[in-house]
Amino acid sequence: MSFKEILKELVESVPGASGAILADWEGEAVEQYCYFDEFEMKVIGAHKGIILSQLRELHARYPLGELQDIVITTEEQHHVIHTVGPDYVLVMTMKRAALPARAVQGLRRVAHLFAKEIY
Repeated sequence: MSFKEILKELVESVPGASGAILADWEGEAVEQYCYFDEFEMKVIGAHKGIILSQLRELHARYPLGELQDIVITTEEQHHVIHTVGPDYVLVMTMKRAALPARAVQGLRRVAHLFAKEIY
């Protein structure tokens, strides 16, 4: 199954999800699937990858284990960020009324599949 098919299945399996993207350490989109403008999804993926990198650096100062998930909630959306090894990030966008825990569960499953293919 291609990365795009996996992302499509992920988005369609999480109620309220509107898109998902796999990006590399430089913020470049590897693959994505969304119900809105693809360029906007690429921008979201790049920016959330920067946030993940900065939080990883900060988090590494404390003996808490490796950072895995981040949920950012705005007035209208949730953005769920998940690591894929040390070099990639998965980001899912969701409606504000959606349940981020469902996205985290799905992102963890997909991240495992992607990590097996990438590494």
